[in-house]
Amino acid sequence: MSEDFHRAATAANRRFWDDDAADYHARHAHYLDGFYWCPEMLAEAEARLLGDVTGQRVLEIGCGSAPCSTWLSSAYPGARLVTGMDLSRGMLAAADPGVPLIQADALALPYRDGAFDQVFSAFGAIPFIEGLPALFREVARVLAPGGTLTYSCNHPMRWVFPDDPGEEGLVAAIPYFERSYVEESGGKVTYAEFQHTIGDHVAALAGAGLRIERVLEPEWPEDLEETWGQWSPLRGRIFPGTIIFQARRG
Repeated sequence: MSEDFHRAATAANRRFWDDDAADYHARHAHYLDGFYWCPEMLAEAEARLLGDVTGQRVLEIGCGSAPCSTWLSSAYPGARLVTGMDLSRGMLAAADPGVPLIQADALALPYRDGAFDQVFSAFGAIPFIEGLPALFREVARVLAPGGTLTYSCNHPMRWVFPDDPGEEGLVAAIPYFERSYVEESGGKVTYAEFQHTIGDHVAALAGAGLRIERVLEPEWPEDLEETWGQWSPLRGRIFPGTIIFQARRG
């Protein structure tokens, strides 16, 4: 990953999410009314992947308008700190007041070493960062010894299927090892998203000194009929759309 490309992709994705913030919230109001890890509507209230954060310092990376941090702060008023960061000022501006938030790049977290007991991300930042090793090293830096990273993102196998919730989205058409999708206009990057294989996740976590403790692949609920972009009951009942990793700093 060149520094020039990282800057161009970062700027493009910041503009994209700034411009899309209002429409995103209008389209996904139900998903944004609490702490859900994924379009399969796995709720933290039920999954308890973070557990009781009373007395803990917790950071959300790629928090968007921070519905997850807002829920967590409300559910555990005894938490020492719940805070979030996001690249997009437009998304942050849509957040409810009460949770301290900051605009920043996840590859340059503006926090001291060992500042947090837990770091988490629910479909934030990770799909839009090419260099997982650099990201996880930065996360490990701000985690206290024994602290945990928990994150959800696109399941790597989902990459091989077109972004279509219907029948056309059931036919593998994109190489699993193709690592990026970049849109350009007039020679400038306007949007960038990246594929990280299972091996990429494992290697990057291990390289950052983060020991994997749990990997989850949420199944599509039988009673969920809502379609969200490429996520749909048709596809969700055949192959996974989300993967969740939980790893601990040694």
